[in-house]
Amino acid sequence: MASFSGTKINPSKLHISQWKFFIILIPVAIFMVLPIVYIINHAFKPVEELFLWPPRFVVKNPTVSNFVELFAQTSRTGVPMSRYLFNSIVITLTLVVVSIILSSIAGYALSKLKFKLKKPLLFLNNIALMFVGSSVVIPRYLVIEKLGLINNFFVYILPAIAMPVGLFLIKQFIDQIPDELIDAAKVDGASDFRIYWSIVLPLIRPAIATIAIVAFQAAWNDSSIASTYIDDESLKNFAFYMTTLTGATSVVSGQGMAAAASLIMFIPNLVIFIFLQRNVMNTMSHSGIK
Repeated sequence: MASFSGTKINPSKLHISQWKFFIILIPVAIFMVLPIVYIINHAFKPVEELFLWPPRFVVKNPTVSNFVELFAQTSRTGVPMSRYLFNSIVITLTLVVVSIILSSIAGYALSKLKFKLKKPLLFLNNIALMFVGSSVVIPRYLVIEKLGLINNFFVYILPAIAMPVGLFLIKQFIDQIPDELIDAAKVDGASDFRIYWSIVLPLIRPAIATIAIVAFQAAWNDSSIASTYIDDESLKNFAFYMTTLTGATSVVSGQGMAAAASLIMFIPNLVIFIFLQRNVMNTMSHSGIK
């Protein structure tokens, strides 16, 4: 019987012959981490250091006043910053969970089940991969308006749970599971849901991690939905609030709050990628199962 295990892109042990690669990789890694160091330092700079010229890379007198002002700040309509942040957290967590569930179930059905509309659905999903979001702004707005989702919290979630790229990646990953394994489970009396839950899901964890990152970044960083479909200030997200910070009070004080908000927006993206990046590499190589 074939064995199943996640293919590791990086070897678990370092061989002496690999040291020559570090001569190039270490300087490149240091260069790539510099923007991360800068954005962290920038968030803790006092106002006088924010406007220094030439800009100072490392903060000399770190302060948390930017964060204090940010959390104490309210919008012109009286909505506190914590409300925007809460909205973004709820939207992001909901979208990530729902996207993973729908993409994995649909991917299993399109890969291993047989039904009449299988090929047309696959074709439609592949066609959807060809369109960027800006090309369907007007049709999307008309559909959302007909559904009554204007100025509705669900406008963040319902249009975004369909992820063509997520379905494509998971379907390709499930295709690598031998049909003999699925047939053996059916002979033993396992239902389709039991096969999906007990066999398929554990084997496609790298693909699920990739979808989690894609869905997280799409929901956490998107400010276009709030600016296009939402009028109620209390329903807008943190990404939209960031665009209003520099004009919230004055240009000078707004820059400090914007720097702090940028760090808050950046840290979750960094953390989730650090923990899941190995699974992303496995998914991109299409070698999670062998």
